[in-house]
Amino acid sequence: MVVEVRQLLTRLEQSGCSFNRNGTWYNGPEAKSHLQRKYDYLVKRNLVNSSEQFIERGASRSSFSGRAYTVRCGEQVEESRSYLLRMLQRIRSGEFSAKP
Repeated sequence: MVVEVRQLLTRLEQSGCSFNRNGTWYNGPEAKSHLQRKYDYLVKRNLVNSSEQFIERGASRSSFSGRAYTVRCGEQVEESRSYLLRMLQRIRSGEFSAKP
């Protein structure tokens, strides 16, 4: 799980996509930093046992406002949940090398 989450966050960081949190767009490194803090918080409290749980509990919506996070790649905008689950599937299928 830790390796997968690290790969997910690195892929987001390097994707060139923008990440929307509470109405503000952030670049990849800012998105990674924010989601890493949320992941660390969940792990510290034993609230996450899988990459899917991290996506659902920490990377899909704001714990402050409840608004869904979105990812914009070019003109395409989608909820971060679907984006990250697709990336997780690609990581698990071996589509990406072990090192992002």
